[in-house]
Amino acid sequence: MKIKKLSLRHRIFLAMIFLVLVASITITLVAIYQYKQETKDYHKDRLATKERNIQNHIKSVLNSRQNTWEVKTENIPFIFKEEVYNIANIHKLQINLYDLEGNLLISSKTGIKQEDLDTCLDPKILNQLANTSQHRYVDKLKLNGETFQSSFTYITDNKSKTLAILNIPYLENDDFLAKELSEFLERISYAYLFVLAMAIGMSYLLSKYITKSLKSISDKMNTTRLERTNEKIEVKDTSEEISTLVKSYNSMIDELRESAVKLARSEREQAWREMAKQVAHEIKNPLTPMRLTVQSFQRKFDPQDKNIHSKLDEYSKTLIQQIDTMSSIASAFSNFAEMPAQQNETLNVVKIVRLALDIFSEDFIFFTAEQENIIAKFDRTQLIRVVTNLVKNGIQAMADQPDPKIVINVGTDGDNVVITVCDNGSGVKEENKSKVFEPKFTTKTSGMGLGLAMVKNIVETYKGTISFVSEKDKGTTFKVTFPKE
Repeated sequence: MKIKKLSLRHRIFLAMIFLVLVASITITLVAIYQYKQETKDYHKDRLATKERNIQNHIKSVLNSRQNTWEVKTENIPFIFKEEVYNIANIHKLQINLYDLEGNLLISSKTGIKQEDLDTCLDPKILNQLANTSQHRYVDKLKLNGETFQSSFTYITDNKSKTLAILNIPYLENDDFLAKELSEFLERISYAYLFVLAMAIGMSYLLSKYITKSLKSISDKMNTTRLERTNEKIEVKDTSEEISTLVKSYNSMIDELRESAVKLARSEREQAWREMAKQVAHEIKNPLTPMRLTVQSFQRKFDPQDKNIHSKLDEYSKTLIQQIDTMSSIASAFSNFAEMPAQQNETLNVVKIVRLALDIFSEDFIFFTAEQENIIAKFDRTQLIRVVTNLVKNGIQAMADQPDPKIVINVGTDGDNVVITVCDNGSGVKEENKSKVFEPKFTTKTSGMGLGLAMVKNIVETYKGTISFVSEKDKGTTFKVTFPKE
């Protein structure tokens, strides 16, 4: 699942949940890190405290009245022969005392072996003690999964003279701290689950609230059309950004309305100009031969000519033919401009189509029907006009076809009536397919290119559709579909 494909609402929802999870994990990691640091500091401070207390205890023994031995290094084992166990028991830590050369003098560890007595301190420890300002060294090591600290410091007399080296082995026991951490993490996990549940609910509501206004704007934009009146958006109690977007959209609607009015006016003016040009052009075509005929008759008129009647008849026929041409031009423009009224006559489509084909005398026109009776509501005159125009168009497309054939079929497709007109003419060129239903478009040397445009106008008035498929040198099939009711 790609984030880019998600809706804004889902992105906001997931982003908030992600932030809560990241915050929870971060806080948990910080808590664990803090626990480790506090544990480290705890053991460090505890060892230092124990070390000071033991030092004070040792000094009190050295300076006590019960001590009858001279306070010097050689007498340490005798002075602390019994007291070392006492001190270790009180402070709950093992105590080792070494001389200044690193040799073990006495230890509170029971059962100490001779080999341990013969073991000297590492020179590194002695150097650290001698060369540091605090005269203290802490060694850290891990053994069998447990961490040990071992501190080394000097024991001095009342005159600050160094007598011996005090060594305190210290085991870092984290059992109780680990238990506390476990309990803390358990409690905080419950808190995080509660916060996460709250975050999911709030994220859902917040994302829904944020995107509600955007969805309203989106729905309005999707229904925005140039050709009709668009409603403005009214959104209350929203953010400044959404309000700005709404104002921009409403401003665009006002501009769009003004542009639509200007465009409609411009299109009407352009349509009238084009229509006027077309009418003028088509009328000029028959006027020219009419003028020439009249001029010729004027020049050649001779009342004494014995053929005057036949010539007059010929001139009259020429004028009548051109007048008929002008009349057909006027009728074509009138039919194209007229929006067919929906009479909604209940008629038998098969019968009306067969009737429309009776005016054609060509023997290559064939009619078929899936049923004898296909009842639909359509205007009788307009249906005849649709069929005759499509058939005429097919006949004209096969002017150079040696074996012409036109097949008209009437059938049904569910609740729709389907009429197809198929010819085996030259077909429609690829570059002309998008212009077939445009007014004034024609590939013929004569005609005004209004026939198919008028057919499309009629069919769409009755909530139908017209389409075609064509192959070069194989023919064209027009398909008219309209509802029965």
